Amino acid sequence: MEDQYHIIVVGGGTSGLMAAIQAAQQGAKVLIVEKNPVLGRKILLSGGGRCNVTNNTSLEQLIRHIPGNGAFLYGALSQFDQHAIIEFFQSLGVLLKEEDHGRMFPVTDRARTIVDALIDELDRLGVDYMTRTSVADIILEDDQVKGIITASGKTYCAKSVILSVGGRAYPRTGSSGDGYAWVRKAGHSVTRLYATESPLLSKDPFIVRRDLQGVSLRDVQITAWTSNQRIITQHRLDMIFTHFGFSGPAILRTSGHVNQYLYQSQESEVTLTIDLRPDQSVDELKAEAEKERDRQVSTIVRQWVPERLALFILKALDISPTTLYRQLTHGRVDDLMERLKGFPMTTTGSQPIEKGFVTGGGVNTDEVNPSTMASKKIQGLYLTGELLDINGYTGGYNITAAFVTGAVAGRHAAWNSF
Repeated sequence: MEDQYHIIVVGGGTSGLMAAIQAAQQGAKVLIVEKNPVLGRKILLSGGGRCNVTNNTSLEQLIRHIPGNGAFLYGALSQFDQHAIIEFFQSLGVLLKEEDHGRMFPVTDRARTIVDALIDELDRLGVDYMTRTSVADIILEDDQVKGIITASGKTYCAKSVILSVGGRAYPRTGSSGDGYAWVRKAGHSVTRLYATESPLLSKDPFIVRRDLQGVSLRDVQITAWTSNQRIITQHRLDMIFTHFGFSGPAILRTSGHVNQYLYQSQESEVTLTIDLRPDQSVDELKAEAEKERDRQVSTIVRQWVPERLALFILKALDISPTTLYRQLTHGRVDDLMERLKGFPMTTTGSQPIEKGFVTGGGVNTDEVNPSTMASKKIQGLYLTGELLDINGYTGGYNITAAFVTGAVAGRHAAWNSF
């Protein structure tokens, strides 16, 4: 193996593999350096082991679901978007299927299918890759990148280096934050790092007592509130009560916003409410219950929410489960409906960033060319994926940002490396 390449990609994850493939397709000689024993380790764990490769939605919806600087991606998406990702995998012989909310998965339901297809394409294009190899430093001279030095002291030279090393979330995939030191050395600033797409913690007594542990809720609306009753964020998806707090898709989407608010406000907790019946108004719920006014109130509420939650709500309101609905006073009915439409709870923030799925914060996007992913500080240096201050929701949005930034970086690095 020669030590001179057109492009060196540091990191063999989602954005790094796509960058290497796109660069090699332009004729560049490419080397991938990955510290894990295998390529694509995070891909193998994504989507519950099934790998949600993108989301088949509109450009506007895609950007809206990337709350962390999604607008930065407009330039890249004009060259390689979510539909291009679908076409790319189909060109590799990977059949995809669309599930709820536009999520795209391989029909095999195996993330291994995606990784194998990417590695097969690397091999077909003649891309060199080394696993179990850590990078100690990037080589910079006269505001230009010259290559890398591995932990063993070996030097590899290249006209362009693409950093695709991820952030600090999910460290068992190799994302330990190595890249931040290198980009700072290159003159880049790194915005505050925080956990996003992470379960939320709570000290509420019913959580401490584990009263509702394991109770899952389908299609509910979660609202996070400021101390003066303004909405921080609102999401309608599934959730689950845990022994430490709350989790599930709606909670994960809420977490980054909560962490940002707590940091900026310096408050100790955030109030959340759950609309347990988001498709029905209070008047509609009352009308439905009134039709069964001679039945026990617990029987009626159990039709709307899981039994454990129904009994918990009635106990909290000091309503006997055997009480007939018609025996409730107007005030008691209002209390019940208020609880169903705004079940209250609090959170002190999320689990630490290392336990999250996505890193909030990263390289300041003002310092990166949005059309090429090239550093504005160092010639030949490109930055992709979670290393950048970009973060999206689960559901195929983060991986889309990774594939897109990787593809654009790979192409432009190749065009500028000959």
